Amino acid sequence: MLTGITVNPIKRLPDERGFFSEVMRKDWKEILGQDEVAQANLSVTYPGIVRAWHRHLRGQTDYFLALKGAIKICAFDEKTGELSEVVSTGEILQVVRIPGHYWHGFKALGTEPAMLLYFTTRLYDSVKPDEERRPWNDETLIAKSINDKKDDPRAGKQWDWNFSPNK
Repeated sequence: MLTGITVNPIKRLPDERGFFSEVMRKDWKEILGQDEVAQANLSVTYPGIVRAWHRHLRGQTDYFLALKGAIKICAFDEKTGELSEVVSTGEILQVVRIPGHYWHGFKALGTEPAMLLYFTTRLYDSVKPDEERRPWNDETLIAKSINDKKDDPRAGKQWDWNFSPNK
């Protein structure tokens, strides 16, 4: 994984009514470090839609939690050419920390809409947004390695959000 990206499993406490989970606590220093959550957002994304690429240049960190469906989260370090990829689902809850200086985004996988709850360490400023963007299918985004693997068949090529693992 790229430096600063972490995956924190979320515990489910089931009983006869369903289950309960704590999804974010300010005392979770193993994932938050010195970060403080400033805002929470909910996004619903239809199957096959890609929401990428963007980055934050003023120090924002994002915390992604898939509540329903499945998403493929990717973060790309433009300096090293390294890409980290995490698949997250509503079935196996986990919080994925993405330092905002990496180009990042996600794709909704499967056949149902994906519901994503995400937390940010900075408030959104609609007048002067902390977002730099590039197209989801940017031809210049070429990963030298994926999840630390240089022999990944996708390495050295334009990033393809629609690459099938069954090819």
